[in-house]
Order: sequence, then C-alpha cells, then structure tokens
Amino acid sequence: MQSELTIALAGNPNSGKTTAFNSLTGSHQHVGNYPGITVEKKEGYIRLLSGESVRVIDLPGTYSLTAYTQEETVARHVLARERPDVVIDVLNAGALERNLYLTIQLLELGVPVVLALNMMDEAARQGMSIDLDRLAERLGLPVLATVARTGEGLPELLAATEAYIATRRGAPWKPLHISYGPDLDPVLTRMERLITDKGLLTDRYPARWVALKILENDTVVLEEVGRLMPDVSAALLAEREEVAR
Repeated sequence: MQSELTIALAGNPNSGKTTAFNSLTGSHQHVGNYPGITVEKKEGYIRLLSGESVRVIDLPGTYSLTAYTQEETVARHVLARERPDVVIDVLNAGALERNLYLTIQLLELGVPVVLALNMMDEAARQGMSIDLDRLAERLGLPVLATVARTGEGLPELLAATEAYIATRRGAPWKPLHISYGPDLDPVLTRMERLITDKGLLTDRYPARWVALKILENDTVVLEEVGRLMPDVSAALLAEREEVAR
C-alpha cells in the first residue's frame, strides 16, 4: 500500500471531472501517457486542511469499469494497482441516473467513494432539484454539490473527502453486494466461492466482481482467467453458459 495519501477522480466523459481536477491541483500537475497506449495520464498534488500533501490521479473518463475501451481498462487497472484512499466520483447532476452506473461499479469493486454532483447550476436551470442528504443516506457515502467550472463547492468537497479518509484510513475495501435476482444470484455465489477458493485474481479484485465480469463477457478478465487457470476458467464459463441458456 502506498505511504502517501492518494485520491483518484473518476467520472463519465463530459461530467466536468477534468475541470475539477484542474481547479483542485492548479499548476501542481503533470501530464503523460500510460505505457504503450495513447490514453492520457494526469496526476497532481493538493494540500489538505491538515497540511498533508495528497497525490491526485485524474482517471480517464469512463461510463463503466467493464473493458469495452482502453480508458475503462486503464481506469480499473489504476484502481486495482494504486488502491487510492478514496475516489471522488464526479457526476453530471443533470444526468444522474446514467452517471450513477459508474458509481455502483466503483462500489462493487469496494472503492471508498465520495460523490461530487457537478454542474448543479445547469441542473437547476433545467428545473431539477436533487435531495443530496437522501442520496447520501441511500448510498452510505458523502454527496456534495459542485460547479467545477466556477470552483463552487470544491473547498467543501475537499473538506468532506478529507474527513471521509480520516474515518476509513487503513480499513480494507468493502465491496457493495447487490442482488441480481433469483436467476443470477445462485450462479454468482457458486462462481464467487470457486474464485475465492482458487485465489483467482483476488489479489486485485473482489471475487464477486470477477464473477460479474465473467458473466458480462469481459474480454480482459476472460483472457487473464484463461491464462492463469484454464481448468477453473472452463468451469466458470460453463456456469455462464448455463445461466445464459
């Protein structure tokens, strides 16, 4: 585990995530590329109210953590490798339902999440009203309103993030467990048990998350599982084919 505090910013494309990153880090950032690919790598540093310096990673904009694009593959690899102390998930408040899909995937991975409902000014102009306290209660995590373009709400977001890190520092990631109904839950349980028993990718990902990715036909996970444990891979694929049938 890294010795310095690390915050990652996640979010859908056009959610204002990178604007928030630029506002938070200012000139204290550097830009490069991830090795071997053209996906941009952006990192910076900010100072918390306590005076502690924190590394901030601007993850590529993604709609999910399933390996449909290079950006999505990079985002989840960074999360698994870096294991940030918290992820600030920047959402377009005007498209809440669509943006919350990534939030749930982050929570299923076990990542500690703080939500930044961004573009709240545009949502208000559309006549939308969002109950932040209710959303925070339902999700069990901090929810803050921001307008990254003007900087509105960013100091409060940073303070809430610092407080959330303080409550969770050193605690293991705790994946969210969602019921997918009577057809999928039994097969997910069997797959999760097999993955756990064999220690298949569990050094990086929760066993249930690996099972979900296999059911989703995630090519990167399927290739890695097949390469590491062909026999176990065959058994897991048989489970997937049976539930699909």
